[in-house]
Amino acid sequence: MNLNDWFNKGMNPDAYIDAMEQNKENLLHIYDSFKPPEDDAFIQKLQESYLRAIVLTEDWCGDAMLNVPVLLRLAEQAKMPVHMLLRDQNLELMDQYLTNGKSRSIPIFIFIDDDGNEVAKWGPRAGKVQEYVEESRQKLPAKEANDYDEKAKEMYMFMSKSFRDNPSFWQAVYESIKDTLK
Repeated sequence: MNLNDWFNKGMNPDAYIDAMEQNKENLLHIYDSFKPPEDDAFIQKLQESYLRAIVLTEDWCGDAMLNVPVLLRLAEQAKMPVHMLLRDQNLELMDQYLTNGKSRSIPIFIFIDDDGNEVAKWGPRAGKVQEYVEESRQKLPAKEANDYDEKAKEMYMFMSKSFRDNPSFWQAVYESIKDTLK
């Protein structure tokens, strides 16, 4: 399948959000709270490029919970169609976009032109968010420690809350996507 076929296979954002079983409330909180900056020149250029976006995602993913609503707001401004594909049901495409050549990290945003050619790829995290995740992981005990699983679960819950409640993360994601599309 080519990227046009993958795009056509995807669901629209409303269908994806309606079907979410995890992180829906937090994703909608970010979506309702985030307002992209008014950058008329960038948005105008993006509108004129007639790009579309394919999003590889899953509802359980905290990074997707943070990044997807930011992309959706940007896409609305730029009148850019977005279609969602569930990673685990679309491994043939996912495996073409592995992080560091080995990880099925999500979300991945694939921006394509009218002919279905890839113009840009973004994901799974903005640099500032990656730094935060790495700093958080450094505070965990060794994987062999008895309390590792408990501490990791606490860390992921705290990170999810931080992603939900910290507008500077939303802005970092926006700027990172914008830099990719310039």
